[in-house]
Amino acid sequence: MNENVYDALVIGAGNGGLVAAFRLAKSKKKVLLVERHILPGGFATGFKRGRFYFEASLHELCDLGYEEKHGNLYTLFKELGVYDKLHFVDVPEAFRVINAKTKETYEMPFGIDNFINKMEEYVPGSRKSVTTFFELGKEIQQATKYLNESHGKPDSKVLMKNYPNFMRVASYSVDTVLKAIKMPKKAQEIINTYWSYLGAPTDELGFVHYCIMVYLYISLKAQIPVERSHQISSILAEEIKLSGGEIYYGDGVKEILVDKDGVKGAVLDSGKVIKTKHIISNASPDMVYESLIKDKTLIPEEQLKLSSFRKLSGRGLSIFLGLNKSKEELGLNSYSYFIYDSLNTREAYNQMLTLDNHSQVTVVLNNALENCSPKGTTILYMTSLYFSEVFDKAINESNYFDLKDEIANKFIDNFENATGCKIREAIEEIEVATPLTYARYTSTPDGSIYGYYTANLDNMMARLTTMYDEKILKGLRFAGGHAMRSSGYNSSYLSGDLVAKLTLGDMKEDM
Repeated sequence: MNENVYDALVIGAGNGGLVAAFRLAKSKKKVLLVERHILPGGFATGFKRGRFYFEASLHELCDLGYEEKHGNLYTLFKELGVYDKLHFVDVPEAFRVINAKTKETYEMPFGIDNFINKMEEYVPGSRKSVTTFFELGKEIQQATKYLNESHGKPDSKVLMKNYPNFMRVASYSVDTVLKAIKMPKKAQEIINTYWSYLGAPTDELGFVHYCIMVYLYISLKAQIPVERSHQISSILAEEIKLSGGEIYYGDGVKEILVDKDGVKGAVLDSGKVIKTKHIISNASPDMVYESLIKDKTLIPEEQLKLSSFRKLSGRGLSIFLGLNKSKEELGLNSYSYFIYDSLNTREAYNQMLTLDNHSQVTVVLNNALENCSPKGTTILYMTSLYFSEVFDKAINESNYFDLKDEIANKFIDNFENATGCKIREAIEEIEVATPLTYARYTSTPDGSIYGYYTANLDNMMARLTTMYDEKILKGLRFAGGHAMRSSGYNSSYLSGDLVAKLTLGDMKEDM
């Protein structure tokens, strides 16, 4: 066989691309994974500054669990044969949310009963509605499992009979359903804390998407890898090669070759021409359609319209801090601090449209991984989102670094004021990643770390239930944060596996 002829080519070694390539290689297909960076992982990588090792992104896994009570990610890692090579620890508590203006604070535990009891303590009279929320979450999980098993062609009678409440809430927003089940306003604000993890305010965010995420988080707890997320990336990359797959680092795709019959191959940055009928892209459709396919008339019109219709979700900003004091000395008692100027998600979202945004999710890694930094030190991450191009419009070559310093100072001040923990004087190392940083190192459009805006008509359920009917360019599919399952570590891993299985089905049709 010609050495440049492959059953499949995978573009990008992010979480989705790694799993897709591994599933194909494990299925005895000749697969090539190309990655422009010199390391695998995409957002699931890390870097060193001084004596601290930082991760590029937040990475709690909410769909993992354990053998006796596990989620989809546990099943996937077991199937791929990598679970026993990884080591995880539980995140100690679900979250602490703070209203920076009023200083009201709520700390919520894992475990559904624990969560319900704590909510009743904070909001008397909330027990019935919060219990209903988690009952809906359980049914939604079961219904989505059935949808996956039906390969996008569910029997409506089965859905109506076995999952009636899922059918009732499937098309509504979070706010609409919480109001319908008569959840008190304060309980709604607390339970909606995770909204920024999905990147859409709760008056637009689909209830099914949000409810199942919260249900999985609270019932399975959240886990993080002991050796950090890049260990997962490295193991997946190694397993691809052990299964017969190939990986080119420091190389990317310059052009995807297509004709009226579909994908024919690709030209790499290095000039090498790869022949294949199947390409899985971990890069976004925007990039593929705009830059990699030269003849736009060969792209299905539906896909061009869809790409044009979709808007990008939040642009990421992260501040990585290495502190020269212990968490005990600094009074950092929680693992995750969600700090908003308003617990109303629409108000918080509107602030994230401006540069005057300092809402943040701050993680104290040492509260889960005690030895993640040298003894007597602490690693702290601050992450926020901008839901517009305001950051890009505000900067130029002369003010970029000054603006980064100004923003970092505001976030640090806001954290200190909200928590009462004085961290500024303990800062030994600091690195600020702006949307431009993420755009440069991950090639995500405008530094959008959450892919496409997942709300309204473009919610996750709509994507999953229509993906089998999409008119796609034959031989081209997408994985990762811009694919059908939306963004996040869990979703990206699972989307890579799903799209690999779809590609295996495409290959059978070629025979």
